[in-house]
Amino acid sequence: MNHDRRYMALALRLAARATGRTRPNPVVGCVIVRDGEIVGQGYHPQAGAPHAEVFALREAGERARGACAYVNLEPCSHHGRTPPCADALIRAGVTRVVVAMIDPNLQVSGRGVERLRAAGIEVVVGVRAEEAFELNRPFVTWIEQERPLITLKLAASLDGKTATRTGESQWITGPAARARVQRMRDQHDAVLVGIGTILADDPRLNCRMPGGRDPVRVVVDSRLRIPDDARVFDSSVDSPLWIATGRGANFARAEALGSRANVRVIPCRETPDGRVNLSDLMSRLAELDLTSVLCEAGSVLTGALLEAGLADRLALFVAPKLIGGKDSRGLLDSIGIGSLADAQRLVNMNVSQVGEDLLIEGDFEGSRCLLA
Repeated sequence: MNHDRRYMALALRLAARATGRTRPNPVVGCVIVRDGEIVGQGYHPQAGAPHAEVFALREAGERARGACAYVNLEPCSHHGRTPPCADALIRAGVTRVVVAMIDPNLQVSGRGVERLRAAGIEVVVGVRAEEAFELNRPFVTWIEQERPLITLKLAASLDGKTATRTGESQWITGPAARARVQRMRDQHDAVLVGIGTILADDPRLNCRMPGGRDPVRVVVDSRLRIPDDARVFDSSVDSPLWIATGRGANFARAEALGSRANVRVIPCRETPDGRVNLSDLMSRLAELDLTSVLCEAGSVLTGALLEAGLADRLALFVAPKLIGGKDSRGLLDSIGIGSLADAQRLVNMNVSQVGEDLLIEGDFEGSRCLLA
């Protein structure tokens, strides 16, 4: 029904307010409607806080009795940090629940809907399901693949160059594109770079958007070459710094770094050439409750993530400039493919203008989860 889609759209907008703030929980919004009037609404703000249904029911009060609840993810049916939301809806006396998608978490999957139906409540599933999936794709990836969803953020000239022949790279894109990147940092659990980016650009990797949230900073540094005075150690940044290194790295150096405030050293398995095994790193990040990672790395780490099949999304900013030069840096530094049939393809593409630059977004073919 059209009104179901309209109220579910509102639930999705409410849920999106907490993007990047609920790890490892999904983002969820809830709207309660009685006789065509919205009587309650809410969203889950962070892990450990009440769920969306609780906030909406509190606002609705007695008006929830006989009402319809719209929620973008199946109400939970198990005791976690908070009681089951399915039980709360039943006690409140709602008579109808519209759900966008079933929860992929096996502790919940299907059980919340079953509990509601067993209590005599009409349940409709699948309204705006694709939008709900996209909104919670990091959570679905974390559950199904046991790793975070990885977005590659790249910036280049029209001819695919990321720096001049002398290494100058700031700034290829304009102010609007750089502001968009700050919003992306705000909406991801973590930002990821390699040691090459630290040595070349010395970034702080924080979020400079007004009111923004600093993501966890993750640096891949196989041999712990990170300088002691690197700006990522800046104590004014709220978020922790995690340094991923090989298990063969210098133990004393690892101990010294790990003793610094807000710093964690993550030892990972190594590849045959002594680099951090990226699949192992992503498993470790998932264990640490990261569901989404924005990779702002250089050509080496970006190429390695692609070759490992770990990249899910692309956000490529293209500046209206030509740099040229065979010695100028390009987007990817990797072995490369031997056949065009093996090329990484994008699907679900979107091209938009951000200030003077173009933003090309899409999913890497084959990266979507089982529920898509």
